[in-house]
Amino acid sequence: MKNLLITGYRAHELGIYNLKHKGIPYIKKAIESKLVPLIEEGLEWVITPGQYGIDLWACETAIALKQQYPQLKCSIITAYAHPEEQWSDDKKEYYMQILRGVDYYAAVSKESYQGSWQFKARDELLFRKTDGILLVYDEDSGEASPKFVKQRALKKHMEEDYHYICIGSEDIQTAVDEAMNEHIFYDDF
Repeated sequence: MKNLLITGYRAHELGIYNLKHKGIPYIKKAIESKLVPLIEEGLEWVITPGQYGIDLWACETAIALKQQYPQLKCSIITAYAHPEEQWSDDKKEYYMQILRGVDYYAAVSKESYQGSWQFKARDELLFRKTDGILLVYDEDSGEASPKFVKQRALKKHMEEDYHYICIGSEDIQTAVDEAMNEHIFYDDF
């Protein structure tokens, strides 16, 4: 697999309303745990839609991994131009920081938000340009926006050789448990 789409929950769907939320590092750790083996098997690009939440945390993770894996590249392909226009100043600043770290940025539509067709066009492009998806979604926790991406990814997985990888709440809990065990281990010395 050369090109991987990563997406999932928006921050508000997880009850995360600021960048200091203590759950974000564990989500990023869960993403990293799935990414590293893929990179070691030849993954070249991490591609996200760049929405506030999993998409940007995945970008942050990929940018950090570039120190260890300089061949890895990261891209954001948004549905429309300037998606951050309506965001708070701290979210805009965070977004600009992420944009400085990516290797490629584009908007499918050069216009500002016009309608849902822009999201459909973006998703069509993202699925066409990637070999698989890493989806952070746990429908047992309730339906949310990733539901439709999951349906499309599973259909493409069944019809083509499209890889489907999911991170659910158990994977994030494993990241929390590992971090706690490391902390306990180091505190013992």
